[in-house]
Amino acid sequence: MTLTLTNKVNQVNLPNLIIIGAMKCGTTSLHYYLSRHPQISMSQEKELNFFIREKNWNRGIEWYKSHFTEPVKVQGESSPSYTRYPKWSGVPERMYSIVPNAKLIYILRDPIQRIISHYIHSYAKGHENRTIGEALANFDNNSYVDCSKYYMQLRQYLNYFPDSSILVISLEELSREPYATLKNVFMHLKIDENIYFKKPFKPFHSSENKRRKNYWGERIEKLPLIKIIEKMPPQISWHINQILYWPFSQKIHRPILDKSLQNKLADYLRDDINLLRTHTGQSFNDWCV
Repeated sequence: MTLTLTNKVNQVNLPNLIIIGAMKCGTTSLHYYLSRHPQISMSQEKELNFFIREKNWNRGIEWYKSHFTEPVKVQGESSPSYTRYPKWSGVPERMYSIVPNAKLIYILRDPIQRIISHYIHSYAKGHENRTIGEALANFDNNSYVDCSKYYMQLRQYLNYFPDSSILVISLEELSREPYATLKNVFMHLKIDENIYFKKPFKPFHSSENKRRKNYWGERIEKLPLIKIIEKMPPQISWHINQILYWPFSQKIHRPILDKSLQNKLADYLRDDINLLRTHTGQSFNDWCV
């Protein structure tokens, strides 16, 4: 599928909100919170990955439209892989060619803590068998590290979308001040926050920190059923996963970075994170970089 000219794309049943990442930064929680607002409909399948050529781009625009059928003010999706440049390149260009007026949200967290969670995610899925030290032996062209170069990722979108279209928030502020953070999101989307907060706010706990192994230390292999579960709304799939895995599993211990390696990572990421601070005007004071 080649890039489609924006003036030839029928905008009916296309999203006007896209959460572009970052991976392991709370996109599942944010997707769920937004889905509870009566003026917002988030895609039932969370990660559509449509604008990634190597994934779902060739399924075509009609396939993408089929995920957005609710008659509400805001329809959205969340695909953290949209900010995995350079592993997946050309995403902002394709996105702009289809939904040039979409509002984007980029949710971040402490970049080193994100790297650790990303490593755990890969290890739990069987895509990683190295120690975290081995996985971070070289920072250049390293997928774990590149995803935490937040300004580098953001810059790809600024080549196409106006800065006013992109809201940058952090997992730390969403966890610490959910009301204020969501109000900021609703203002960005130009919808009524008062409708949402009439009901008590209930934090959503994703399964990010509950990756499991069985008691023999072996990874639990995914059954075909799990592929179906992963496409369910996050508030449903999380509970089903707990029922399936909890009785037979134990937590994978979170690896601890060697202090020297952590300092080297911080030094490597500092220029990028400072550019992010300058661009957004946000301090991110609780980050270790």
